[in-house]
Amino acid sequence: MPPPSDVLFRRRSVPTRLLGAPGPAPEELERIFAAAIRVPDHTALTPWRLLVLQGEAKLRFGERVAAMAIEKNPALSEDKRNKDRLRYTWAPVVVAVIARIEDNPKVPGQEQLLSAGCVAYNLLLGAQALGYGAQWITGWAAYDRDVAALLGLAAHERVIGFVHIGTPQGEVPERRRPALADVVSAWNG
Repeated sequence: MPPPSDVLFRRRSVPTRLLGAPGPAPEELERIFAAAIRVPDHTALTPWRLLVLQGEAKLRFGERVAAMAIEKNPALSEDKRNKDRLRYTWAPVVVAVIARIEDNPKVPGQEQLLSAGCVAYNLLLGAQALGYGAQWITGWAAYDRDVAALLGLAAHERVIGFVHIGTPQGEVPERRRPALADVVSAWNG
């Protein structure tokens, strides 16, 4: 396993179409999940959970999502229909990160949402630390209540995103990052 600083400074998203087999073995996936849930969680609410899509379930999910897309927009192009249908099939593992936002007088909903976002980010870091690539994507399906129902989500739950995990099948270019001087400043009251 590379030193932690290498994982942080080399982190990048691998486009889903570049993620293929092999995916993490069950024990590696368990390690990724164990790392992912080590996030800030005020009062230990556990305001998140993970749904794993693997094998044929990924294609079935994509087919159902594509059918919903056509229902919502009958004029949807064939390319977009296929994109929705195949989006979840490239990577060997797709993890739906679910936020479970509950009314809590001590923990605002935004804090719970951010905790779930940290789980998604830790999935990216954990996958990369074990030598895999990953990408966190949303798309319309992450925000759609019919897709939420397909996933069996309760009314207080929502998809934060889908984290695709697999082995990079090609070189992933580094993207331009902002200059620190453009994003870091001091507050002087």
